[in-house]
Amino acid sequence: MTTRRIRRAAVAAATLTALAACSAPTSGDSGSEAADSVVIGVASEPDTLSPLLGYGKDGNSKIFDGLLARDGDLQLRPALAKALPEVAADGLTYTYTLRDGVEFSDGEPLTAKDVVFTYQTVLDEKTNNTNRSELDAVKSVRAVKANGGDQVVFTLKYPYAPFAGRTVLPIVPEHVAGGQDPNTGSFNTKPIGTGPYVLSSWSKGEKLTFKSNPNYWGGVPKVKTFTMAVIADDNVRATRLRSGDLDGAILPPYLAATFKSDEGMKTYDAKSYDFRTVTLPTENKVTGDRAIRQALDAAVDRKAMVDKILDGAGRPAYGPLPVDDPSFAQGIEREQDLGKAKRLLEQAGWKTGGDGIRAKGGQRAAFTLLYPSGDKVRQDHALAYASDAKKAGIQVTVESATWEVIEPRMKNSAVLAGFGSTGDPDFGLYTLLHSSLAGDGFNNMARYDNPAVDRALDTGRRSQDPATREAAYTTLQRELVKNPGYTFLTHIDHLYVLADRWSGLTTQLEPHEHGFASGPWWNIEDWQPKK
Repeated sequence: MTTRRIRRAAVAAATLTALAACSAPTSGDSGSEAADSVVIGVASEPDTLSPLLGYGKDGNSKIFDGLLARDGDLQLRPALAKALPEVAADGLTYTYTLRDGVEFSDGEPLTAKDVVFTYQTVLDEKTNNTNRSELDAVKSVRAVKANGGDQVVFTLKYPYAPFAGRTVLPIVPEHVAGGQDPNTGSFNTKPIGTGPYVLSSWSKGEKLTFKSNPNYWGGVPKVKTFTMAVIADDNVRATRLRSGDLDGAILPPYLAATFKSDEGMKTYDAKSYDFRTVTLPTENKVTGDRAIRQALDAAVDRKAMVDKILDGAGRPAYGPLPVDDPSFAQGIEREQDLGKAKRLLEQAGWKTGGDGIRAKGGQRAAFTLLYPSGDKVRQDHALAYASDAKKAGIQVTVESATWEVIEPRMKNSAVLAGFGSTGDPDFGLYTLLHSSLAGDGFNNMARYDNPAVDRALDTGRRSQDPATREAAYTTLQRELVKNPGYTFLTHIDHLYVLADRWSGLTTQLEPHEHGFASGPWWNIEDWQPKK
């Protein structure tokens, strides 16, 4: 949940007209029955397809490539670069040599200048990219010629251990995007890249269709056409999948379970860093009280949410990192403890009133919790959270709204939010928690401000020593238990159901933003039709 683009589309209502418009093509029109065509149902679409504004920043864009990419195990591998970077001993210089013979889909050659243009534009404060802080370490990027080849040299301000992981950022052509305003130019909806597919059409709110790039440097994909049908309603996606109108779809656990016995269908379960959490804005008179936040953390029954809401397809979230992450702080696991929640509130002066709701100095322990309309999984989390809170004497009023309504209210209202990034702890934690990003769009939505956490984030970002970084992130997680700015609820599994017609399908460990770029189709260019 780092950008507005995914959220706006996710809450769009699916009308009957839209459903008809985004129906899968018939078999007479190179449709879903053809072995080389795939139609996937997703919940949302991007606002932009430009990497300059954040699209594809974590890799897996089918239109573009980065210098590096990630394989099925999330290990970095060369993409537009010939090899992994050469890193200077002091950790301040990263040198990439470009692959020979790569062309953009318009036939123009890729050069080091395109790479420099991409990074410099993202770093330009005039560009509306809310993920700019992820490249904070970059001091300069330049193109050089060496040994007869194109090279790109990054110079960093400070050693940044996970920097190579940031270079999965897709590269755009300067000869096209360079003549446009990156915020408003046509490149946002008519992209040109080096990837395995090109965008052939985009009907906003309905579908995006991609065709294979015959000049792709990695070989021509067997799947010649794939369509992302944008269907916000979970039940409608499931219905269209069962009717054969879709070849695959992302589904919540309760709907994915209904396909278990369907012959010819296969379910893919992707573990994720994607967590559901409640933001507790510090400027709200109730959620800004540390005792309230601590009590809510103790009152919530995370295991029940996993069992009842996710049908077991997930794990309790004791913080932003899942329990099997190497950087997870052992010993912070905690079960529901209503006795502790009540004691914390009593000690802080929150006394129970006649209606069972606590109050302090005339202020009732009551606040509103917003969740995005149409998201049943978040709705169920919000209702369960409100029920647990009430047992401790805190009244939480659950309310649904569109993201356009939620965004201006985030400063004072709690939100049932979702976040989570893969690759390195810095990738997800810095934007979630650092006080310098408080209120910066969807970054640090709770406006959390904890000097100890800031220090840990800065240490983790700037240190090369693994032990130092591990200690910093352990400190951070323990601070979040003592002084929570969010109530972490669950880490959810991502479930996908597809017709079993291809081989080569796998899933990765996934970030929060999924469905459109992540999913079994992360490597759709490698799929092979079953004989």
